[in-house]
Amino acid sequence: MIDEQVKYYIERQDSPQKEILLKIRMIFYNTLEKFEEKIGWGVIVFSNGKYYIASINDRVHIGFSIIGLDSTEINMFEGSGKTMRHIKIHSLNEIDEKKLVELIKMVENKSRCNPC
Repeated sequence: MIDEQVKYYIERQDSPQKEILLKIRMIFYNTLEKFEEKIGWGVIVFSNGKYYIASINDRVHIGFSIIGLDSTEINMFEGSGKTMRHIKIHSLNEIDEKKLVELIKMVENKSRCNPC
């Protein structure tokens, strides 16, 4: 069952961000066995902040904790954050489900996230 705040966040987004958020959310649900989903930092947060998805202007960012990843793995993401990096999705056609699943599994297995 979807958290009411998460539902509200998704419903108020414009297309194509709304559809992108829904698709990415389902990829997380199908990839991770167990996690919590809620609104945090004003966006959808999974696993106490290990991941996030956020609608930003004309795109969606998918954020990943990078703590515990090596430099090659960190370079798979965009941004310059010390604890989180992201990838950008501008359209449904840009979603590479196989790559996204690989990134989620890598971060799930290797990243150490506080308070995750």
